[in-house]
Amino acid sequence: MNEAMVGRQPLMASPDGTGESESALVDQARAGHTGARETLAQRYRQPAYVLALQMLGNRDDAMDVTQDAMLRFFTTLNSFDSERRVQPWLFTIVRNQVRDLWRRRRRRPGDSAPDADSLTSQLVSPAASPEADLRRQQLREEVWRALATLSSEQREIIVLRDFHDLSYNDIAQVLGIPIGTVMSRLHGARRQLRARLEEGGRHHA
Repeated sequence: MNEAMVGRQPLMASPDGTGESESALVDQARAGHTGARETLAQRYRQPAYVLALQMLGNRDDAMDVTQDAMLRFFTTLNSFDSERRVQPWLFTIVRNQVRDLWRRRRRRPGDSAPDADSLTSQLVSPAASPEADLRRQQLREEVWRALATLSSEQREIIVLRDFHDLSYNDIAQVLGIPIGTVMSRLHGARRQLRARLEEGGRHHA
């Protein structure tokens, strides 16, 4: 496999999803077309990395998980269910790789909370003005510090819905839970996040 697809080079922003359809790219990649594989990697590597970073809070670990997840993505491409979307399927792989890493290190999921400084340095938009950039970074730091106090279960469902804009059905596929559980878990997680943000606001008042 071409190292550019899964390597540790700086990650570019993900494409906007325009261009060739997922199903066409997957079919071509299955047939061994290198260009289709490179396009899939370019399109989905960055979202996979961001999710890993959001779950782990460590850039090096996130890069390692992303590399492993992309390798697994391509080696299992022939078993991909064409009725599913690529991103939630890849996110399932990322989540499993993260949990494998936790198991190897004998950590519980909640022991590895995201670090606000590591995350915001990756997620601030370079196109914004310096003033808007600063305020956006401050807001993200507040949110990530609050998220870091939640359980991993609460944190990941907020990340999938509110940061990656996955549908309830996609989240159910990633987490392996019923849609009703997705909705109730998300409601509870958002309630806890609001409470933590309000507590943080009072402390800084």
